[in-house]
Amino acid sequence: MTKSLTKHGNSLALIIERPILDLLGADADTQFEIFTDGDALILKPRRSRAREKAFRTAIEKIGTRYKKTFRELAK
Repeated sequence: MTKSLTKHGNSLALIIERPILDLLGADADTQFEIFTDGDALILKPRRSRAREKAFRTAIEKIGTRYKKTFRELAK
C-alpha cells in the first residue's frame, strides 16, 4: 500500500484506514509511539502496563501448562 501525506493546518498528516486500525486494535483515543530506524517511520500503539503485564502472565501460564506439547511440536 502506498500512502501520501495530507495537509492538516500547518502540518502534514497520514490517514490510516479503518481495516489497519482494526488490525492494530487502535482507535481515535489510541496513543502511538513513533520512532525511526533511519529509513522507515515506525508507529507502535501504546498499551497500558496492566494490559501488557496480564498478557505476559497469560503467556507464562500457557508456556508452563503446555510445555510438553510445545516441545513435541518443536521436533
